Amino acid sequence: QVQLVESGGGLAQPGGSLRLSCAASGSIFNIYAMGWYRQTPGKQRELVATITSGGNTDIADSVKGRFTISRSNAKNTVYLQMNSLKPEDTAVYYCHAISRAHMNYWGQGTQVTVSS
Repeated sequence: QVQLVESGGGLAQPGGSLRLSCAASGSIFNIYAMGWYRQTPGKQRELVATITSGGNTDIADSVKGRFTISRSNAKNTVYLQMNSLKPEDTAVYYCHAISRAHMNYWGQGTQVTVSS
């Protein structure tokens, strides 16, 4: 089992920045990749960014150039640095991890609101 705890959401102005953190615990040696998804009411959860245990990243086109994903292996933590935020980035952001056995794990979600 893997437990994921997110932090760092909140309110930001358009053009502002926020950094999300996701700390993993439990059977972390089984994790192949971690990342972030987001969801707004009435819409499907969408991929924002992922990073593998080897450091390979995948960023959604909608946030490319503005968001950066990184990880600290020492802290078992993944970060999502969000710059140049737009109102359309408003969503609940979920941390995700997938194990080498293709088990999916989710955090509880953290609200990000971009508004003036």
